[in-house]
This record gives sequence, structure tokens and C-alpha cells, in this order.
Amino acid sequence: MRVPLAVHDGCLVPDTYDICLTITGNEADKYPAKQHARRAARKLGVSAGLIYLVGQPTINWGDSDQPRPFRQRRYFYYLSGVDEADCYLTYDIQSDLLTLYVPDFDLRHAIWMGPTLTIDEAQCRYDVDRVRYFASLQGDLASWIDKHNASSPIYILHDSQKPHVLSRKHVRLDDQRLRPAMDAARMIKDDYEIRMIRKANQISALAHRKVLEQIHRMTNETEIEGLFLATCVAHEAKHQSYEIIAGSGKNAAILHYVKNNEPLHGRQLVCLDAGAEWDCYASDVTRTIPLGADWPSEHARNIYRLVEKMQETCIAQIQRGVTMKSLQDSAHFIAIQGLKDLGVLGDYDMLEIFHSGASAVFFPHGLGHHVGLEVHDVSVQSNAALAGESPSQALLVPMATASSPGLEPGMVVTIEPGVYFSELAIANARKLPLAKYINFDEAVKYISVGGVRIEDDILVTHAGYENLTTAPKGEEMLEIIRRSIDN
Repeated sequence: MRVPLAVHDGCLVPDTYDICLTITGNEADKYPAKQHARRAARKLGVSAGLIYLVGQPTINWGDSDQPRPFRQRRYFYYLSGVDEADCYLTYDIQSDLLTLYVPDFDLRHAIWMGPTLTIDEAQCRYDVDRVRYFASLQGDLASWIDKHNASSPIYILHDSQKPHVLSRKHVRLDDQRLRPAMDAARMIKDDYEIRMIRKANQISALAHRKVLEQIHRMTNETEIEGLFLATCVAHEAKHQSYEIIAGSGKNAAILHYVKNNEPLHGRQLVCLDAGAEWDCYASDVTRTIPLGADWPSEHARNIYRLVEKMQETCIAQIQRGVTMKSLQDSAHFIAIQGLKDLGVLGDYDMLEIFHSGASAVFFPHGLGHHVGLEVHDVSVQSNAALAGESPSQALLVPMATASSPGLEPGMVVTIEPGVYFSELAIANARKLPLAKYINFDEAVKYISVGGVRIEDDILVTHAGYENLTTAPKGEEMLEIIRRSIDN
């Protein structure tokens, strides 16, 4: 703290205060593993027991000496913050003791690949109570079993991940309760997790913007994928939350199109669904981009504006207690009215069209899902469950159910409406009872458009919501494309 002095009435007195707080080390930046372990224990609703988690092991490809790309098991990461292979973790609920087990030192591995974590490094880096080498795991488990297992179980995620304690034949395990408890814990994000998702979105926005600036020079879907990925890697996000989707023309109507290898020439739009990952946390961002300085056709412009209205309306409705089912229904009614105005749907009662499932021919997926350690993150009850008995089930349409839980502060969900003109879906619809609601002569005029999808990641707050996604869309997107062409 500096205290500059000044002369007042002949005396030296403090003039101003310039306070600087310096935090040494990285304690403030540690992943909150201990907090997450306690949260999971609270969701279990027990005061004793041992949580036992197995990290992702090193696995080679079949018939090969090459390892598969490493991706940490997300439940393990949630309770450890460790993105290293071949680790284990225990949490003694009663004693509040979180222990990380790291691989034993291997000289050959160290020479070829670099040394694995030491105990001191891991203790400094991670928010755990103690760190031990793997060699200690068997003995520690046996000791805990002898003292506590008669009254409390070892909680595991799956039967395939149970501990093998060679010196103990009968071990009391529970493989049913831990996963639902951790799903409930993971559903609400804390401040640290929100920062990670926000950072992933910031990098995704940079990559989406870079594509917009260069799209007029590109000739193939591959170039879009390559530029997006290169931009993310250049900003230290080496991993994607999911496989990049860059579908142009009719490919934009294929929901999970990932070939990304066709020419752009003669096509109207490209659907770019791509999101970077930051420290194991996902972003999920979709933009539909015109291949030109403006909308290439009235059909393309009208569908984009319809989807834009669907998204803006649903985002504006987000607040505590609102269900994804109500938001999804809202999106469908906007789509129905819009498609009626365009002549794609006939002049029938909107509620009748909705219950027929006709709108699902053009909007065949759920409105959104949770985002976190997975791009389709866990929740107590999936927001993408099939919606009971409905004619639209003939199309296998994922829908939020009427019993979907209300949104809560700390949840991060996507709002992802879309309108598509799939030749396969339209041909199938002709055979269904809902065909009477569709004007197929008009619908086929939009097949060359492909589809439009817009997706943002939304944080539910106490006051309403915050949009974490800053990738350009709408008029801002068009202006970036126009400026890049003019320059």
C-alpha cells in the first residue's frame, strides 16, 4: 500500500490512498473440486460413505501402438479438475477428505512422453486435500473398508468402475445413487464454471467472426471448418465441444452433417454449428450465413427472419421457473404462424396444426439443452425426452415433456430453433395423416435453401437471463460480410 504524503497546515498527512492487493500462487484460480465434492454429497443425502471415481485411462487404438486422443471422464473432472490420464479419486464424506491418486513414476514414460504428475505438483495445482501415488490406492481402500464399509457403502458410477481390492472379497457398493446425485449437482453452474463457459463462447465468437470475414473467399465447406478450428487453436482452445458442422445448401437441412467437403458454388446458405471447448467446458453456437453480400433469395431471407423471431421471442421469455416445454411450444407456434404466412402450411387452426405434428416436419428437434462439461450436459430429467403420445412421434421428434423441471438460476441452456426443408422429411410427410396441413407445392420451393438454425447459450439468472454467446448474427452478421467484400 502506497500512502503519498501532502502538507496541510504545516503537517504531513496522507493525501491519497492507492491500495494494491497481490495474491501469490494460484489458489484463486483452482478448479473448485472440493466444493463440487461437497455438493455431490449433499445431493446424495448421506453423511457417510466413500465416493470412488476412475479417471480416463490411456487406451490405444485397436491393433495399434498409438493412443486414442485423451478426453477426461466428465464426472471425474467435476470432482477433481484433473485433465490427466490414469488418475483415481476418493471422497470420504464423513471426514470430508478428498484424495487424488496420480500415476506412479515410470522412467520409460518420462523419457518418451515427459514425466507424469508428481505429488507436490498435483497438491499445488488442484483443490484436493491430499495427493498420493497409485501404489497407495489398494491399501487405502482396504483400510477404509475395514473401518467403515460395514455401515456405509462405496459409491460408484458404474459396475464396470468398481474398485478391485484384492485383499477383500466382500465389498459393499452402491452403483445406483451417485450418478443422479452428481447430475443434480452439475445442473446448476457455479461462478467458476460460468467463467469457463463464457470463455469458450468468447473464443467461439472470434472464430465465427473470422469465418464471416473470409466467407466470400471460400469455395468449399472444408475451408470453413479449417478456419474455424485454426482460430480456436490459435486462441489456445485446442478442443472442440463437438464435431464441426458446416453444411451448405441442402446439407444445411441435415441436422448433424459433418462431412464438410462439398463446394459452395451455387448454394444460398451455410449452417455453421461449431463451438470451442475451454478447460473441459463446452460452448454450443450455430449461425446460418448467406453466401453473398445479402440474402440470395426472398425464400432464404424469409426463413432466416422466421427463425430469428423464434429465437428472440424464446430468449426474451427466459426466467426462473419457465420450462423448456413452454419455450419449445412457443417456438412451434411462431413457426406455424410464419409457415402459414408463407403458404407452406395450410389455412387451418394453429392448435390443430400443432397437435398434428405438421410443424415438426420443419422443426424436428428440441429447442435446447443444458451446456456444461458436456455440450449436451446432464440434468435430473432430460429436456430432450420424447413427448409422450403424439402424432409427431412418427417422425421420432425429440421434445421437452410437460413434466420438464423449471429453469433455475445457474443453469446454462441453449436456445436453438430451426426451420428445415429436408427432401426426406417432406417425402415422408406426404404419407402421413398430417399431410393435409402442408402445401407441398410451396414447401418444395424452399428445398434449395436447405435450412436455417440459430443457437445461443443462455445463463439463467435471478433477474432473468444473460446471453453468453457473442458471435455475430442478424444485421451485425450481414454488415461484417458486406464490409469484408467491399475491402
